[in-house]
Amino acid sequence: MKDHLRDLAWPVACGLLVALLIIQQYPHWLGLPSANNVAIQIAPEIQVPASGPVSGPASYSDAVQKASPAVANIFTSKEVSSDDPRPFRNPTLRDYSDTLPAPARRQSSLGSAVILSSEGYLLTNNHVIAGADEILVSLQDGREAMATLIGTDPETDLAVLKIDLPNLAAMTISSSETRPHRTGDVVMAIGNPFGLGQTVTMGIISATGRNQLGLNTYEDFIQTDAAINQGNSGGALIDAQGNLIGINTAIFSQSGGSQGIGFAIPVRLATEVMQAIIANGRVIRGWLGVEVQPVTAELVRTFELDIVEGIVITGLYRDGPAWQAGLQPGDVILSIDGEPASNGRNAMNQVARADPGEKVKMKISRDGEAKIFEAEVGVRPSFKP
Repeated sequence: MKDHLRDLAWPVACGLLVALLIIQQYPHWLGLPSANNVAIQIAPEIQVPASGPVSGPASYSDAVQKASPAVANIFTSKEVSSDDPRPFRNPTLRDYSDTLPAPARRQSSLGSAVILSSEGYLLTNNHVIAGADEILVSLQDGREAMATLIGTDPETDLAVLKIDLPNLAAMTISSSETRPHRTGDVVMAIGNPFGLGQTVTMGIISATGRNQLGLNTYEDFIQTDAAINQGNSGGALIDAQGNLIGINTAIFSQSGGSQGIGFAIPVRLATEVMQAIIANGRVIRGWLGVEVQPVTAELVRTFELDIVEGIVITGLYRDGPAWQAGLQPGDVILSIDGEPASNGRNAMNQVARADPGEKVKMKISRDGEAKIFEAEVGVRPSFKP
């Protein structure tokens, strides 16, 4: 009997080892949540009439009370050298001041962040925490904690932080699959303007899909007239139900104060970036290695093109995916995987969402003749925005 049990011990041990490896590497095979995926609360769809007048509430207090516990204040500090290489003004030390080291000083800044997981993950702007030595997170309930920087994505100006505190309130994100947010929808901005403490301002969505602002590489901003000021960066833009729709990022201002033109990163893009940073430490994007510009009436006349829509390849990165696929400067990209290539930014975003190694088909116009090229998507290098 003992010999029989001894013979079974090795196969059983091997089976347990294989099972543990499967659970660790492929938990979704068993219906378990992945360790790299952070659970995010998504609000249920709200049935809204497709047309006809809709009465707004007399107060948005319920929405604010729902969302505000998940908005945190951020205080950062870093050590910087003095701008003055001669810190001492005492005449007796004047002859020696050039040889003395410049004194270091602490520089502080402030911002906001949104708690998106009860596990302690927060989203904020990269420019809020860039270069910081210390990041202090202050919650609405009075608790404070030093944050760990998980990772950043300068190309969308987002950063992920983590704090270790129990019983954290997590923001519910808006589910806008069936009814996208529209211009004119009521929104509120929650943040820490000028370090005053948590503050709520209200407005509407002024526009969606704003890009070519020169703020980030990947731009798809929600524009709002809700007042956003210094310290609001990284805070929440919520809808009338208290669900997160964006991360407040920037303002357009000639005076430095709010002029009713603020921009927020849509929550869908923000959460995709957050999950990628948590899983991989950075955002891995697809890349073809081309520089393009849209087809304009002037280009059509100059090169006598017989097309009115597309993007012209103006440059190629040597040995990049497009170079290796045989594309040339002057080629006009008409479509990528069947999607019309009418806008260079949209085409770049489409390729960025593709997995490296995935193959895409491009319809090209070359010398008036339509051709099909297939390129293997590469990994986008880390460029500064």
